[in-house]
Amino acid sequence: MIPADIQSVPLFKGLSRNEVEKFINFTGTTFKSYPRGERILEAFAPNANLGIIITGEAQILTLDWLGNETVGHVIDSGALFGSVSAILGEDLIATSVRLTTEATVMWIPYRSLLIAGPNLGRTHGIVMKNLLETFSRKNVLMMQKVELLSQKTLRERVILYLIQREKRQESEWVKVPGRVQLAKELECNRSALTREISQMQNEGLVEVDGKLMKLNKEKIS
Repeated sequence: MIPADIQSVPLFKGLSRNEVEKFINFTGTTFKSYPRGERILEAFAPNANLGIIITGEAQILTLDWLGNETVGHVIDSGALFGSVSAILGEDLIATSVRLTTEATVMWIPYRSLLIAGPNLGRTHGIVMKNLLETFSRKNVLMMQKVELLSQKTLRERVILYLIQREKRQESEWVKVPGRVQLAKELECNRSALTREISQMQNEGLVEVDGKLMKLNKEKIS
């Protein structure tokens, strides 16, 4: 069943409900719900679909040559994944996607997307434009990750992480994952992270309310 708020997905920006439904029908796009913790894309596995999260959140996990997993970044509603393996047709992509919440995912067959142009006309052009914008946003996330991990101290990583999330969420109070997940994203020791956040609270640099955090920029020196 097509979600009621399907038009809110960035890929369909500028399209009417009828146009979105026509796109879904012509391309054979499907929707599937998954439980928390499900791996919806495995590393090194063949994949023919572009995936888009409709509701929920997930982690992008990367395998190194020793088989160790690291968290690349967290994606949520509207995010695209699986594009590299679907477009290049490679089964050597060392990334997987694991859900951190229950989620609904939209799967678009990449080959169908390519050949649907004559049947979709204007709709196809708008979707492809939105797809390019989505790719660009993914590149921004990767550059932000590189910038984050290049910071010299854990405090600098925490500060930059909150600034990045603030811009993304458009709110001073930003939603952050639990300490275990946050430590993975910042690639640091969980105990060290807990101590650092506690010290930052004592200094008035951050405020914490459950899974929400606020950076007091006027305290940054």
